[in-house]
Amino acid sequence: MTAKSPFIYRFEAGNRADAPPLLLLHGTGGDENDLLQLGAMISPGSPLLAPRGRVLENGMPRFFRRLAEGVFDEEDVRHRALELAEFVRGARSRYGIDAPLAVGYSNGANIAAALMLMDPHALSGALLFRTMVPLTDPPDAQLDGKPVLMLSGRQDPIVPADNAAALAAMLSAAGAKVDHRILPIGHQLSQADIALGRTWIAETRNQATVS
Repeated sequence: MTAKSPFIYRFEAGNRADAPPLLLLHGTGGDENDLLQLGAMISPGSPLLAPRGRVLENGMPRFFRRLAEGVFDEEDVRHRALELAEFVRGARSRYGIDAPLAVGYSNGANIAAALMLMDPHALSGALLFRTMVPLTDPPDAQLDGKPVLMLSGRQDPIVPADNAAALAAMLSAAGAKVDHRILPIGHQLSQADIALGRTWIAETRNQATVS
């Protein structure tokens, strides 16, 4: 945490001008260090911005409160998403980076999806691992073709398949370019997630360069 930010976070400057900055958002019980290695693996040379969630649940950091497993405090989701958007704006100014691509896992993926819906200009896109609908009544967002890759697990005991599909439809309806893939795994990350994420980021970067 610094005097300019309420978040504890890590920032690692990138060394490739064509690599997009990544906003790394951990799952429940993680911290600002959890996804740094993942970020470096899926987008070598990217600037990495990794905040720690400011909500504690039984001592475990999260990005927003929940009322029960899979039941979110949606008023808090909205508040925390806008708080995160302000953090991103401050970091962009401080470090001179473009709008980042969010890379979120579980709770971190959920706040990333909420951030896209609450403040469409905060992110350039999102890679969402094991995500679900964060807001049942989201604002009207205009995502203007922003790329989103959702990677769900067919055996995931936490995220119902229909819920993940509903989020994909929600983001698509808001104008995002959504690629939703369902892997034969559970809630934990796998090598397949890393490989797919790395390929997708490279393809997204190349498409942006061509356009």
